[in-house]
Amino acid sequence: MLARCAVDETIERVEINGFKFPLGVYPVEPMEPRAGYSLEFEPADSGELGGDFVEEWPDRYVFDIVIGADRLEALFRQLVPILPGRVYPILDFIGHDAYREIDPYISRSLMGTDWLLDGVRACRSFFFEDGMCGFGALSDDPFMHLVVDEHKIITIRCESDRREKVERVLAAFDLKEIEDPAGADAAAHEHRNILWTPEDRPDLLGAEEIVEDLRDAWQLDLNVDITRNIDDEGRELGVTPWRCLIRNEAGESTRYAEVVVTADCLLHAEELAYDATIGLLAGDASSADIDPVIVIADRLTPTQLEELLQQRRAEGVPGVPGERGTGADGAGEEMPGAVGLAESRVLMGRWLS
Repeated sequence: MLARCAVDETIERVEINGFKFPLGVYPVEPMEPRAGYSLEFEPADSGELGGDFVEEWPDRYVFDIVIGADRLEALFRQLVPILPGRVYPILDFIGHDAYREIDPYISRSLMGTDWLLDGVRACRSFFFEDGMCGFGALSDDPFMHLVVDEHKIITIRCESDRREKVERVLAAFDLKEIEDPAGADAAAHEHRNILWTPEDRPDLLGAEEIVEDLRDAWQLDLNVDITRNIDDEGRELGVTPWRCLIRNEAGESTRYAEVVVTADCLLHAEELAYDATIGLLAGDASSADIDPVIVIADRLTPTQLEELLQQRRAEGVPGVPGERGTGADGAGEEMPGAVGLAESRVLMGRWLS
């Protein structure tokens, strides 16, 4: 990946008593930052990751590490060699889903740590300064997690044979074990996007574009149950609206489609969006070999849905519910003004580019 992002130079860094906070996450009330780390022992139990990963975590030590933004990247680079040579990359992103605060992505393929570092180098500002993302890697054999969260706090989980190696690196950075290390998350704080994306610099990527590139480069999938529709508290939501963005590549040409559906889970939402995109491609001889790729599928509240459809009607998009026209599924019908959420269906589809 080429380096294709830049920091908005108008954003001022918050600094308290010499401790530099990341540009994208900072306290909004008085606090006393404390660099250092805490260390705890966790006995073996059932882990949080399923699927292709270990379901039971072994006995492990947990380091929570607070360090100033000016030294964060250097510390991360010194910790990566403690990982096994092949890992599963992780990416967390504070996205736009109405019922989930963080989009948790995880790779389903083992990759060399050099591949992880290539992505980090290409978008250093995004990873180490932006308040909307967290990242890292995990290994299940041997067991080790290395994660920089959206507050830029480093958490390491490792077995006893790696504890001393971690402690040596922390000592080299003059970080000591203390009772309560305190970063931005120790007080009321705010997150913000810090990337500079002027209209006359299309070569500079925004956060969503970086996430899209990383999903391809690191082979990331959302680490959620795609057969259920639940919120962060585990409540069943039933049928909800979804806004989907679909990428279509043909040779040197790339087009994006926007499809809005109602569905009872991510799996069905993506299936509807995929089929609707195939419908948009119908009749285009050059699109015969295109395999659409779902970039995002974000849930909307009913209010957000009505606002989105109203905006699309104002833009003159044909087939939007609330007017007579041809829907994304090709059927001409009188579209009701109020969109029902009782069943899964395609509400609209259009090309964005």
